[in-house]
Amino acid sequence: MRYDYITSQQHLRDFCQVIADAEIIAFDTEFVSEDTYLPELCLVQVAADGHLGIIDPLEVSDLTPFWELLTQPGKETLVHAGREEFRFCMRAIGRRPTHWFDVQLAAGLIGLEYPASYGTLVQKLLGKSLSKDETRTDWRRRPLSPRQIEYGLQDVVDLQSIRGVLHSRLNELGRLAWVQTELKAWQDDMEQAEAGEKWRRIGGLSGMSPRALAIVRELWHWRDAEGERRNIPTRRILRDDLLLELAKRQTSDPKRMRAVRGMERGEVLRHLPKIGACVDRALALSDDELPKTERRSSRPQLNLLGQFLSTALGSICRSAQVAPNLAGTAQDVRDLIAYRLELGGFEPGEVPLLATGWRSEVVGSVIDDLLRGNLAIRIADPLDHEPLVFEPCEPPE
Repeated sequence: MRYDYITSQQHLRDFCQVIADAEIIAFDTEFVSEDTYLPELCLVQVAADGHLGIIDPLEVSDLTPFWELLTQPGKETLVHAGREEFRFCMRAIGRRPTHWFDVQLAAGLIGLEYPASYGTLVQKLLGKSLSKDETRTDWRRRPLSPRQIEYGLQDVVDLQSIRGVLHSRLNELGRLAWVQTELKAWQDDMEQAEAGEKWRRIGGLSGMSPRALAIVRELWHWRDAEGERRNIPTRRILRDDLLLELAKRQTSDPKRMRAVRGMERGEVLRHLPKIGACVDRALALSDDELPKTERRSSRPQLNLLGQFLSTALGSICRSAQVAPNLAGTAQDVRDLIAYRLELGGFEPGEVPLLATGWRSEVVGSVIDDLLRGNLAIRIADPLDHEPLVFEPCEPPE
């Protein structure tokens, strides 16, 4: 493959000028996140208007010309699973690309699995197989071999072809507007997550008391600041499981904290006074300063209906050619049930995810009919790929 290998600021400016008129700019990145606070960008692969480029961030210190190009009017930024790519752009210039298209998300809206790997999409949509020889490459090492460069470029050379197949299929299904709505919401969520309460991303918070959540919040902010100061991953300072266990115990007593398995490590023990101070700050908060807990309902009917209808969610989505994992989770199903049955827990004007947009059309409306008794679920063929059948029935009197 012919490509530009970009290792200087001037070369980057020249390359951006060459692709300046391209309507679609496909790109991917290689990064390493094991040893630094933020992922370390090691390579940027670009395909636009018949041109291929490899930008080396270890040689080119300022990638602003490229990020700025993505924000120009009339440009479409084409990616696969572009979470980190979006973050790199936002952190660099504080703005999102003008028009974002993620083939992984789009594939979920034509019924392919979600999230699907790039290799899966290439194989299913283009009938090609990709090499996996360099999946464990340390992208920080130089020089890169021709095989490594080719491996990096293969992640962008077919993106526009994949987009073409997806765009055609989405147009046939009348779902192009769905994709744009979903991508806009995704970008909004990404921006809010970067600016909002990042500590809530920690898994395992469900069911914790407001006081325990306050301890999680204090410990997370201390750990995050320490990680940024030392430029190391925050998990090396205090693992998530230890953070959660300390929050549940709600004590700053050094003996009780050291009794938690995993706290005996020297790195953690050195921070014990600071950890105790975080716990004390959280314990001293008034009730109105505590974080809000997640919406929960203890009604057994909700749990039973949630389990039953969450199982049906997959059949509903597959029959509508939508990836179930993209449509919603079991918690989203429970939220819709609680909302329709007026079990409370919602802020004024708040609407659950499955009652909005295309999800309401595909999933929410079916669950509504099931709750009203207008639809029944029957097992048609236990050995069929889709054994469940939804049939109209007379509503109960």
